[in-house]
Amino acid sequence: MAETSRGKLGIVVGGGPAPGINGVISSVTIEAINQGLEVVGIRDGFKNLVQGDTSHVRPLTIPDVAPFYQKGGSMLGTSRTNPAKDPKHMANVIEGLNKLGVKYLVTIGGDDTAFSGSQVYANAKGAIKVAHVPKTIDNDLPLPPGIPTFGFETARHYGVQLARNIHEDAKTTTRWYLIISMGRAAGHLALGIGKASAATLTIIAEELANRDVSLELICDIIMGSMIKRKAAQGKDYGLVVMAEGLMEEIGEERLKEIMTKNPGKFGNIELDAFGHLRLGEIEFGRMVRTTLAERLKAVGLKFDMVDKDLGYELRCADPIPFDAEYTRNLGYGAVKFLLSPEADKNGVVITFVGGSMVPRPFQDMIDPATKKMRPRLVEVTGENYEVARRYMIRLERADFEDAHKLEKLAAVVKMTPAQFRERFEYVVK
Repeated sequence: MAETSRGKLGIVVGGGPAPGINGVISSVTIEAINQGLEVVGIRDGFKNLVQGDTSHVRPLTIPDVAPFYQKGGSMLGTSRTNPAKDPKHMANVIEGLNKLGVKYLVTIGGDDTAFSGSQVYANAKGAIKVAHVPKTIDNDLPLPPGIPTFGFETARHYGVQLARNIHEDAKTTTRWYLIISMGRAAGHLALGIGKASAATLTIIAEELANRDVSLELICDIIMGSMIKRKAAQGKDYGLVVMAEGLMEEIGEERLKEIMTKNPGKFGNIELDAFGHLRLGEIEFGRMVRTTLAERLKAVGLKFDMVDKDLGYELRCADPIPFDAEYTRNLGYGAVKFLLSPEADKNGVVITFVGGSMVPRPFQDMIDPATKKMRPRLVEVTGENYEVARRYMIRLERADFEDAHKLEKLAAVVKMTPAQFRERFEYVVK
């Protein structure tokens, strides 16, 4: 392939899928070609490049990408391969990109891919200009306040539709549904789904900061919701949404202990290429449901319960208009930055604030100690979370301060108020 006068731009996708990836690929390709660049798509992230294999690369044209603009998935695939883990792998990536003639690189992914992109920029010593487009349905990257990561709004949209259907099923069949939502580092998706679907209870890791988090504590928070709903409304059904990041709070050692005692029952402990616990390999919903059933039985209660993971159904959905428009902005912004004089000074993460592109240098976004972007957590002291809590049904401090309420709660489990206080008050501390 002959290079055009302005050079060649490569696109690589890393991490898990998110709605809108194809929108970025499409907008990058169209704008780059319109600016006189040649565009190549690198298949399956850095997976092949780290081995020195440049055969999984395809030229991209406007007719190639235009039909995929509003489609879910990734026409270039993706992988979690970490090229920065081994200096030889990074050297292979730089050599491969040079061999391909790539002078500009757009990386699409989360914090791990951002770090990989930053290392490509650093190791290429200015020969390859890099712009990273932040992507995750978890919404946990440190973008400006109020600015979501692309894919989040679409994932929440379809997650809410599914949760509302499940909520109606709970009412129809008199069951409790326990939904585990994706969200390793932050509870934005779980809270967004729970709040907009009017879930009975949503539990996120941020609310349990500075507490000794155990599986038993999580189960008792749910049990308190069940008891309160029965006492206050006479209902034996409900919907609970939990962020998968609760597993991180419980900790690898405790999870290993639980799984060792129950071999094969709740999945397996595995780590990915970045050293993360593979949360998808652990059947956390089943773990919660099984433990919860045992704890309910101990207080004389029984509810029909179903656990449901919610995440993979959302990652490759067609983007809603918000993300379709947003990814067009991001892709255009990435090309505009790469062709600007600023690209000679820094590799950046592309963000938009108030309709204007704000490129943020890698060194401002990535923590040199953790080699990750600092996670954006749910602000549990703000009104957004306060509103969510006000519409949940869960035990609160006021329930233990009001004698009448406490008596009604205790009656559900045939305890005295004092016994109920001793058993459950710790969950609200």
